[in-house]
Amino acid sequence: MTVRHDPRLKGFASDNYAGVHPEILQAIADANGGHQIAYGDDVYTEALQEVFRHHFGERAQAWPVFNGTAANVVSLRAMTAHWEAVICAETAHINTDEGGAPEVAGGIKLLTVPTPDGRLTPELIDRQAWGFGDVHRAQPKVVSISNTTELGTVYTPAEIAAVCAHAHDLGLLVHLDGSRLTNAAAALDVPLRALTTDAGVDVLSFGGTKIGLLYGEAVVVLNPEAATGVDYIRKTFMQLSSKMRFVSAQFEALLAGDLWLRNARRANAMGRRLAAAVEGLPGVEVPRPVEANAVFAILPKDVTARLQKRFRFYTWNEATGEVRWMCAWDTTEEDVDAFAAALAEELAT
Repeated sequence: MTVRHDPRLKGFASDNYAGVHPEILQAIADANGGHQIAYGDDVYTEALQEVFRHHFGERAQAWPVFNGTAANVVSLRAMTAHWEAVICAETAHINTDEGGAPEVAGGIKLLTVPTPDGRLTPELIDRQAWGFGDVHRAQPKVVSISNTTELGTVYTPAEIAAVCAHAHDLGLLVHLDGSRLTNAAAALDVPLRALTTDAGVDVLSFGGTKIGLLYGEAVVVLNPEAATGVDYIRKTFMQLSSKMRFVSAQFEALLAGDLWLRNARRANAMGRRLAAAVEGLPGVEVPRPVEANAVFAILPKDVTARLQKRFRFYTWNEATGEVRWMCAWDTTEEDVDAFAAALAEELAT
C-alpha cells in the first residue's frame, strides 16, 4: 500500500484528525479471527456491557453506533415523543454542527438558549422551559448539555447535578453529549460516573473517535425509564453495525483499563501547553478559559491565513478573527512548540 500522507505532520483543527491508538488497532486485530454472530450478538458486545456498567453503574446499558451525530439523534429520539422538544445551548453541537440531523432525521424540535460560555444553568433552562400543556408549542421534554462544551468549557459534577435536579423538578429528562467526556473527567480528575450517573444524567452519548478509536460512539442509557425503543431506533437510523464486534472491541480496549484517561490527559496537557506558549505573544488574545484540550484565540486575519497554510485549524468566528485549536491524544510537546514558533514567525512578518 502507498502511504499518501506525511505521518509526521500534525494539525490543530480537530481531535478527529488524529489516527487510531495502537492499542485500539491491536484490539481490532485480536477480535478479527474466525466468525462471530453479527448485529451485536457477539461476545465482545456482550462483554462491553460490563465495562460500561463498571464506569456508569449497574443500570447502564450501551448501544454502539457509528458516529456522534447518530449517538445524539438516537438518544434524543428515544427520549422524546414526536410533539416534544429538546432545550440546549445555542452553541450546542446538536444545534450548530450536525447538519440539522436532530430536526431532519430525528424530527426533534430544538429550543436553544444563548449562553456566555456554552454551559446551561437552571436559570437559563427556564428561558425555554415553559408552555407546558399549550397545544401550540412543542413541549419541552429533554435538557441536553455537552461536556466538554463547544466552547471548550467543562461542567463540574455540582453544575451538572444542579441542571439535572432542576430539569427533573420540571418533569424533564437530561441528555449529555459526551463526545469529549473523557477530556472533562480527566481535567477535573473525577470518575466518568461523577459527571453522569451520580449527577443525575439520564442518557449519555459517549464519544470514542476523538479519544483514539478508529470509529464508534455509544448510546448509554443510565436511567432505563428515560429512553424506549433504542434497539429499534438504532436500526431505523441505519446505525446497527453488522460487524459490531469491532466497535465493541475498541471500546473495551479504551475503557477496561486506563487508556481513556491517558489519552485525555495527554490532549488536555497539550492544550494547556499551547495556551501558555501563545498567551504572551503580541497580537494574540486568548478570550476563553482553557479547561480541557481546546484553545480559542483571536489573531489578525492575515496571520491566520498564512498560518493555515502551514498547519490546519479552523476559524471559529470570521467577524472577530477568533480561531479554535484542538489538541489530540497524539499531540506532542514538539508539535505544540513547532506550532507556537510558526505563529510567532507569522506575527513578526
